[in-house]
Amino acid sequence: MEQLLGRNAVVTGGGQGIGRGIALALAEAGMRVAVLDIEADAAERTAREVAALGVRSLGLAVDVTSERSLAQAAAAVEQALGPVHVLSNNAGVSAPQGKIADKTDADWQWVFSVNLFGIVKSVQAFLPGMRAHARQHGEGGHIVNTSSMAGLIAVPELEVGIYTASKYACTAYCEILRAELAPEGIGVSVLCPGLIDTNLSATSARNRPSTFGGPLAVPPPMPEEMRKVAMQPEAVGPIVVRGIRANRLHILTHPEMSIPMVEARFAQIRRDAEGELADRAR
Repeated sequence: MEQLLGRNAVVTGGGQGIGRGIALALAEAGMRVAVLDIEADAAERTAREVAALGVRSLGLAVDVTSERSLAQAAAAVEQALGPVHVLSNNAGVSAPQGKIADKTDADWQWVFSVNLFGIVKSVQAFLPGMRAHARQHGEGGHIVNTSSMAGLIAVPELEVGIYTASKYACTAYCEILRAELAPEGIGVSVLCPGLIDTNLSATSARNRPSTFGGPLAVPPPMPEEMRKVAMQPEAVGPIVVRGIRANRLHILTHPEMSIPMVEARFAQIRRDAEGELADRAR
């Protein structure tokens, strides 16, 4: 989707971090932007930053795990800005580190309710309007769902197993959704960020619902040595804009690191497959 100027975007999880960076980049490309976030103050703050770039904006408090909340947001965006051309789903959570076998059912349910089903529900809320507009006006649209490099490779040493599983699921969902929507002129990308300097751990901890045990103790910030090499969230936005315009399936923030890591994963799959072929030949 090359033409962004004068069109409308929705960014979930847009109040801070990567979502904020994407919202600002879309605004700089000339899009009107609705900023949705679980924290109302954050959504409104980013919406003001968007408006300062000379385009219309809207800030809304939205819970992506709630169909009702998303349906209300979809109606409000349509009324305030018009039809949605770009949907960027960034709302996500991380879980405390630990062995995957030791995690509770509540841990699994919480992370997947946001990182996978929050994206699915957001698409279900906004896709009907995007489809209708695409049919009527032939303008198409684009959906970008934020996964992670953890959605392409698993690193057991990091002990973020549930997070990784949710991101793998997100990547698969995006790849299938892309194939299904391509005939309708709606592109789908999966954003796979590497190390980004965000406060995801803190926002996840303070916003864990009572259903899953309530807020957690806020973890310490990212270590300084990691922050020195981490990409700033604002730098992710232009990468996403380029990915939308090029209709890339995978949008990668750190391609120089991604290529060898992904190649190593598939080399292992090849070795295992060749091992089975060799066993059959004996």
